[in-house]
Parts: sequence; C-alpha cells; structure tokens
Amino acid sequence: MKTKKPISPENALARAAALCSRCEKAESDIRNKLSSWGISPNDADNITQKLIENRFLDEVRFASAFARDKFNLEGWGRVKIAYQLRMKRISSEAIEEALSHIDENEYISILKTILNAKMNSLASKDPIKAKAAVVRYASSRGFETNLIFKHMPDFPGCDDDL
Repeated sequence: MKTKKPISPENALARAAALCSRCEKAESDIRNKLSSWGISPNDADNITQKLIENRFLDEVRFASAFARDKFNLEGWGRVKIAYQLRMKRISSEAIEEALSHIDENEYISILKTILNAKMNSLASKDPIKAKAAVVRYASSRGFETNLIFKHMPDFPGCDDDL
C-alpha cells in the first residue's frame, strides 16, 4: 500500500484556489478539505485568509449561490436553506442576505406545486390524515408553517383546520 506524500501549504493553497475556482465553497468546507490533506490548523488559517483576501472565498457569494441552487433545483424552503447554511457556519447576516434574493411569488408558486403534488399522491381517504401528511411533507422541505396553512389546497370533506 502506497502512503500519501504530505502536501505543502503552498501546494494546498493552489489546490484550494483551484477548488474554489470551479464552484462556490464555504470556508468550513475548505477547512475540512485542508485538514484531510494533513494541513496544520495554523497553516489552514493562513491559507483560508489568503483565499478570502483574493476573493476565492466569499461568504455572501457562497450563501447566495447555495440558496439559489437549493431553492431552484431541490425545491427547498427558506427554513431548510437557512438551517443548512448555519451548519456550514455561515453568518446570520449572509444567510439573511441570501434568502432576501428569493422571489416571493416564485417561492409561493413552488410551495403550491409541492402541496398539490403531495396531496394528489396520497392514498389516505381520511382528509384529516391526508392534510397532516401534506403539512409534514412541506415542513420537511423547509417551508414556513404559516405559509403552508395559508396556501393549503382544499381537501374534500375536511372543513377543520389542523
């Protein structure tokens, strides 16, 4: 079995810059990658600082790209996007900025599409159970509960609010 040759901090900086050039990365992702390459925490601090100074890493730019992609491609709601960004140690200000770029009309349109698709896929004949399942599903996708109830499709035989 061949052992890996240690990577120098200069080489790690070049490799990390190349990674950041291909797509937006969070600082925490780059720090994890540097750690996996055997870079010391002190060298990792220096490398990430250089990447930030040279604009290879930008927290707001990453958060905006992440939010846009997860909303447009995955159909995630703001709650789930914000949670995932917090897990990547993105600041509250950057998260707020990123979420502000999501068009409200498009957001509601996606929510309605998700609610209707889930409602139509349910086999349950009990309207209360079906409505609860739709609420759970939309919540798990990261949509706000108040918006879910506001835009909930009508369920035949279910006049009660949950």
